[in-house]
Amino acid sequence: MILVFCELKDGKLRKSSAEALSAGRRLADASGKQLGALFVGASVAGSGDAAKYGADAILTCEAAPLASYSSDAFAMAIADAVKAKGATVLLGAATAMGKDALPRAAARLGAGYAGDVTDLSMADGKLVAVRPVYAGKAIATTAFASGIQVATTRPNVFEAVEKAGAGAVEALPAPAGDFKAIVKEILAKGTGKPDLTEANVIVSGGRGMKNGENFAILEELADALGGVVGASRAAVDAGWGLSHDMQVGQTGKVVSPTLYIACGISGAIQHIAGMSGSKYIVAINKDPEAPIFKLASYGIVGDLFEVVPELTKAAKALGIGAH
Repeated sequence: MILVFCELKDGKLRKSSAEALSAGRRLADASGKQLGALFVGASVAGSGDAAKYGADAILTCEAAPLASYSSDAFAMAIADAVKAKGATVLLGAATAMGKDALPRAAARLGAGYAGDVTDLSMADGKLVAVRPVYAGKAIATTAFASGIQVATTRPNVFEAVEKAGAGAVEALPAPAGDFKAIVKEILAKGTGKPDLTEANVIVSGGRGMKNGENFAILEELADALGGVVGASRAAVDAGWGLSHDMQVGQTGKVVSPTLYIACGISGAIQHIAGMSGSKYIVAINKDPEAPIFKLASYGIVGDLFEVVPELTKAAKALGIGAH
């Protein structure tokens, strides 16, 4: 079996998990294996959505201690599910949870692990993964020697394709044992907008924004385009009150939107590593020699405080954000 660890958000399958399931379905079809979708939590209502993306089996692990994410508890539950079903391939999206839980599960299983992959295939019954290395300056093709192979898929790279599966539901026992840590409370500020890693449009600002208040013009453009706002590390570290959740780059979030608009971002290699997988990149910078222009699909040399409002007007006139 090929098993995909899936995540739910507000009772719905996360887009990144649907993408991982579709990648798993393709591998299952190529290798003649069954595809299983694994859900872990206190409630897995909404797990039935996995059948839309080809899941032959929907495996649920429900228990009160799993109400909030816990590294060792979830890793234990995932590893137990792999052993119980005899899965040889374990996939999951390269989200904050996936990047934390799946390597831990791989360690418990003695399995090889490849993170943030951008392509997957099967060769001689083993998984072959393609992923960026050296801050995106090179692409590595990774083969596995272990019997069980584990990988996380980069969000927005694999297309989520609906393909009906049987979706037979099976309940699995909760992991037994004392956990090192249990989450008692989570205080979070919800925006109602998609996470950076799942957004199709991202408008990011860098040091050229001058201060945090000026990010309001990026918010307006992002809203007009139906997107979200990101930031470079330089902007986040500048003391402007920007959340680390907004940071795009090697030490922030790796994103692959359809459209990435870089405003006042010079294009340091650490930032490039986090957004070079974007389909279209638009760079706005008053310095014509800024490195970001070498990567950009379209470049605008000019004052972002003049250019961005004009782009917002055009987007609103076209009603882009409504589509």
